[in-house]
Amino acid sequence: MKRLAAVAAVATAALATGCTASSNLGQRKVDVDTPALRSAKAAAHVRPCVEPTTPVHDQGKAGLPDLTLPCLGGGTPVDLARLRGPMVITFWASWCGPCRRELPIFQRFAKKHAGRVAVLGIDYNDVNPAAALELIRTSGATFPLLADTETATAQKGGLPISLLPTLAFLDADGELTPWGGGDSGVRVKPMEIRSLAELETLAKAHLGADALAPATSRAARPTPSPTPTSSAG
Repeated sequence: MKRLAAVAAVATAALATGCTASSNLGQRKVDVDTPALRSAKAAAHVRPCVEPTTPVHDQGKAGLPDLTLPCLGGGTPVDLARLRGPMVITFWASWCGPCRRELPIFQRFAKKHAGRVAVLGIDYNDVNPAAALELIRTSGATFPLLADTETATAQKGGLPISLLPTLAFLDADGELTPWGGGDSGVRVKPMEIRSLAELETLAKAHLGADALAPATSRAARPTPSPTPTSSAG
């Protein structure tokens, strides 16, 4: 975990004055799948929600909570505990100014690293799904989106989400990677991403440098030089 400790100071410095996510703004059930919302989602070209990658619930692991969230703007609900990475997860809302600024960066990351690292957005504590999808359209984000209007990931799932935006990384084993050196227990962090380079640095630290490397680069190995042979004189 030394690489995580190396970027801990960077992550702390990047923490902006976030939007309070623990207020009573949401925390109630909102219909996020209506004909109008489906049309808005289609107009924004948002991708379908992610499919669970395993039938297994590893309750002993520090993964996403055993909850099912609806797909923002319609689609198949997603069982969080069955998701596996490598994945970048951003908790955001339409009323959050820093979220508005950073969403295009997540889209650039998703496009650049498609097929290697997935990006998932969770619209959190947001009672206005129409505004959320309009923000997604204007920001150009097309990665999959879930909705947590009732703040279930915190209230029932135990994730300490108090400010937005909040960032998390899910590894290939389905664990939320810790922030800081060792198993600190801090697996979600409120912070605003300022640049693509910053997000890539954090992704490498949490998911491994190979996670962002093209498959051809990961498979490449140095070709040994031919052994010189001596000719008989």
